[in-house]
Amino acid sequence: MFESQTAIASSHSPHLRKPGSKSVSSDLGAGEPGNSVQEGYVFPLTVGEMKASNSPMHTTSIMPSPIFLWRFKVIWFLIWAFTCCKIGWDSVMRMSADLRDLFLYEAFLYYNPLLLVTMMVWLWGVCLWVFSQSTINYAKIFDLDSNHLTHREIWKSSIWMTVIVPTSMTAYLYLYSHGEVALAASQPVILYVAVALVLIFPFDIFYFSSRYFLLRTLWRIALPLQPISFPDFFLADILTSMAKVFSDLERSVCRMVHRQVATIAWFEADSVCGSHSVAIPLVLVIPYIWRLLQCLRQYKDTKEKPTLSNALKYSTAVPVIFLSALKYHVSPDRWTYVYRRLWLFSSVVNSLYSFYWDITRDWDLSVFTRIFKFNKPSLCTNLFYGRRWVYFWVIGSNLILRCTWTYKLSAHLRHNYLTVFMVTALEMLRRFQWIFFRVENEWNKITKSGFQIPMVDMPREEEKLLGSTNHNV
Repeated sequence: MFESQTAIASSHSPHLRKPGSKSVSSDLGAGEPGNSVQEGYVFPLTVGEMKASNSPMHTTSIMPSPIFLWRFKVIWFLIWAFTCCKIGWDSVMRMSADLRDLFLYEAFLYYNPLLLVTMMVWLWGVCLWVFSQSTINYAKIFDLDSNHLTHREIWKSSIWMTVIVPTSMTAYLYLYSHGEVALAASQPVILYVAVALVLIFPFDIFYFSSRYFLLRTLWRIALPLQPISFPDFFLADILTSMAKVFSDLERSVCRMVHRQVATIAWFEADSVCGSHSVAIPLVLVIPYIWRLLQCLRQYKDTKEKPTLSNALKYSTAVPVIFLSALKYHVSPDRWTYVYRRLWLFSSVVNSLYSFYWDITRDWDLSVFTRIFKFNKPSLCTNLFYGRRWVYFWVIGSNLILRCTWTYKLSAHLRHNYLTVFMVTALEMLRRFQWIFFRVENEWNKITKSGFQIPMVDMPREEEKLLGSTNHNV
């Protein structure tokens, strides 16, 4: 026994090891983990070090694979979605049949603005992902710094919005159907207040620099007292597609202020927050007035006549909105034989003028320029680059959706809330495809003016995301 202990000790100590004897490190191999190499001499581990290295506490931690985590999150998301749908459906079925439609109408009024905003955030993340795969330097176009949000961070925000907004809506439906009217009325109020606080929170969390950039751009849009930049009128154009969102936000906040949430007071169309309120057309027209003022400001700075033609385009939306609102304030005969015809004429003019401007000015597709290139072969490259059908698709769909967009701008056609919701979602999809060609056209203008960026030196989105430490959630 003593000899065996001596043999073990000699095998782990350079002083006790016999000449020519083989150490544990030689079995492991020089240069492998567990050895120390210096000037060609191998220093083996001691017995204590070997025990520590073989201990379970010192083994390399095993992390779940990204695919496993992704599947785990998807499963939980599906469980959450099923739970919300089940609770929401059961809550609606508890209501009496004569009040069910009005009940859903009110719920959609409070929550569809934030649902549509969530959809737009998702689509913007897709746009950034496509831009990151292409040769377009969108950071240069929008004058963004190196810490701007990537598509992954945009999607992270949209995931939270996708979870929070339907959860609040489900809670509203459940509480209202079970007689907890006061608690139900507090759900949309809490959600709106929370969203407002997150946007204006003055501390360096929740993507402070990006929130500041958004609020600053909105301020520049509302008060165009300075030269108009590309982000200014780009966001203002997107806001025109979200005019319905502004209108519903106004009606929702109005009912919250007048304490009409989850009450029968809002059933009256002529009430202060009813569907016949004069505030509806006023709010609908605000994004178009902003864009009109921007065009006038651009003409003042550049003296370019096309900006006046662009201002005329946005002015054609004003009669569509106000002529539609007149239905509730004039006699039926006068509406049918006078104002309805004027409304139809102004709708056709606005749709065709806007369509023409999209094709010839915003997109510059008069000669069918090819869609932007991508850095490497991908699904996007195979589907879109150099494909003429892409342009025929966007031209045809843009014309159709420009015409259906008039439906949303017209207050007298907004009684079917599900139809209006679908039309608004389709308009956002039209704006989504508009973004690609508008940004491509702007990039072509920049490159033709002599500005060139070596795309091979540009950091990838994944590298910027992994290397960024300025964004906290």
